[in-house]
Amino acid sequence: MGRIAVGLSGGVDSSVAAAVLQASEHEVIGVTMKLWREGRYKGGSRDACFGPGEAEDIARAEALCKKLGIAYHVFDCADAYEAVVLDYFRKEYLGGRTPNPCVRCNAMMKFGVLPHLARKAGLHFDVFATGHYARIIVAATSPSPSLNGTYQLWTGVEPQKDQSYFLYRLRQDQLAGLMLHVGHLRKAQVRELARQFNLDAKDQPESQDFYSGDYMELLNVSPRTGNIVDINGTVLGQHEGFWNFTVGQRKGLGIAVGEPLYVVELNACRNEVVVGREDAVRCQGFTVNDTCWIGMETPSEPMDVTVKIRSAAPAVAARIERMKNEECKIKNDGVFSVTVPEGVYAPAKGQSAVFYHGERVLGGGIIM
Repeated sequence: MGRIAVGLSGGVDSSVAAAVLQASEHEVIGVTMKLWREGRYKGGSRDACFGPGEAEDIARAEALCKKLGIAYHVFDCADAYEAVVLDYFRKEYLGGRTPNPCVRCNAMMKFGVLPHLARKAGLHFDVFATGHYARIIVAATSPSPSLNGTYQLWTGVEPQKDQSYFLYRLRQDQLAGLMLHVGHLRKAQVRELARQFNLDAKDQPESQDFYSGDYMELLNVSPRTGNIVDINGTVLGQHEGFWNFTVGQRKGLGIAVGEPLYVVELNACRNEVVVGREDAVRCQGFTVNDTCWIGMETPSEPMDVTVKIRSAAPAVAARIERMKNEECKIKNDGVFSVTVPEGVYAPAKGQSAVFYHGERVLGGGIIM
């Protein structure tokens, strides 16, 4: 296998990946991104990928490497993270869209900036490994001979822990040099291996949040009074900034009209929050653009798939079809219509829709 660099977060999955690889007599080194810069943001106490608790995560990763007897390197990626992830997060939110920072971070930071900086610093490794819960499979045969030997992304074997939704934008060159070492295990097996290796992270809770503090702090915007209106434009109340709401939200609207209402749309230009009944946020179709495909050609014919519009949402049956240039209101950059016969709840502009065929990830795009 050669030399393997393992991206360490301080959590149980990446710790087990490093321990198992090192026990298998591979030459292993640990690498970590440092994203937090004191004084730039306040943060909070929640366990998250981005926050002041990062120092503890790095200390755990360093202790792990010392225990395993492997080298450990930390790379300051704070400025790149600000430009690649946080600026994007602000721009999307303040444009009335729902950003997906974890998808962007994985494609551009964890599997882009981090291994690049490691190699630039003189570290030599053949494979980059992480504890992400998904699988990579090499296509032995394909309907198109040119795709033989391409890399496919598959879900982790335990659906409730699967992280493939966040990885759908990885390129072939990234997948080719990548090892996802725990995706073939169930979470209980990962925990058991952590206990067998007596790792400090064996009881470490999983990090589910993007940011440990209040998202509004990242936006750095002052309150601005606007209207909450129904789908007919009738004013029902006021708010202090549309960015405080998300499509599909029901609680915390600050209005009482005698029936449950949900956020249907955010109008950034008018600083307006549009609300309606539940049937107004459930639809049977939407469109996506900026699509990418994993180990396959862009579909030229309609295709039956399953689709997820949130990482924790179930995959539902859908049909995708590439739209013709004359059908698109914007430049056709891989624009597809997505039809969901049983309906889907609150597809939010800016979020990712990821397409599957069984356990295989076909690709995905950004909801328009």
